[in-house]
Amino acid sequence: MFARKEKPRKREGFIKRLRARLNRGDSWLTYDLANLAPGGKIDESVLEELEALLVMADVGVETTERIISNLQKRLARKELKDIEALRSGLGSSLREILAPVEQPLSIPQAEGPFVILMVGVNGAGKTTTIGKMARRFKDEGYSVMLAAGDTFRAAAVEQLQAWGDRNDVPVIAQQAGADPAAVIFDAWQAARARGIDILLADTAGRLQSQTGLMDELAKVKRVIARRDESAPHEIMLVLDASQGQNALVQAEKFHAALGLTGITVTKLDGTAKGGILLAIADKLNVPVRYIGIGEAAEDMQPFSADEFVDALLATGGPEN
Repeated sequence: MFARKEKPRKREGFIKRLRARLNRGDSWLTYDLANLAPGGKIDESVLEELEALLVMADVGVETTERIISNLQKRLARKELKDIEALRSGLGSSLREILAPVEQPLSIPQAEGPFVILMVGVNGAGKTTTIGKMARRFKDEGYSVMLAAGDTFRAAAVEQLQAWGDRNDVPVIAQQAGADPAAVIFDAWQAARARGIDILLADTAGRLQSQTGLMDELAKVKRVIARRDESAPHEIMLVLDASQGQNALVQAEKFHAALGLTGITVTKLDGTAKGGILLAIADKLNVPVRYIGIGEAAEDMQPFSADEFVDALLATGGPEN
């Protein structure tokens, strides 16, 4: 177990593509800050307009207030002398919020499989994320197994098996309607017997308001922990960035029910409102493991606070 561990090279151009896909649409992400202060003077009225833009971009009221408060202090110290100073100050405030959640997923050497329980609502891109993660882990030299714990949708099992075939990794599945906890437990036993490094367990997509289904997730967690008290080692929530503030509500509910250890934010290519990542980081402080901007495996990369902020504040198009 745990043989070669070579981290794959980040595909050149990912950040350029992130900028290009974030920076479209009429939102603060593409807004030329010079438009806020045509005369070049930065004052309270400029910060008020920026505040409105941040709220509309799904940064959230409380997080926006924190950002604007930091900028007001800079203004009082006469540090915001021009647009570039405003851009620099805004970037510093954003990095201050995002840096603490920049924590790449680390797989420690241990006996038994490293279990990653994947959770989220329908349509967030959970199964696709599992497939991308399986590809990434294999490229890093790990052996991987998938568990088809979404037994409510036959299509979910088929989709996971397709990813298994594509990545040449085994998939443990049962008939539709089987107990998800039993499926994932069987997969854990199979992974342990075969000396598999990482077990990626899919679960049924559910709304955070569905108490019974949330209880089912808690049951899955308990069943795995009976045989390995440290498992699941990662409980990862997959969030759709285009859901805006509802994504924050989802994250809060799942975190309260399960104790999230990681978040992956998908579909940043489908929204100009990447500000929701700031709200989630500020409110929950749960590590953001990956961000996704497209369907290809290389379109999901580990989250970098600096790169994300640079993409948000890029001007003059994606080449900058």
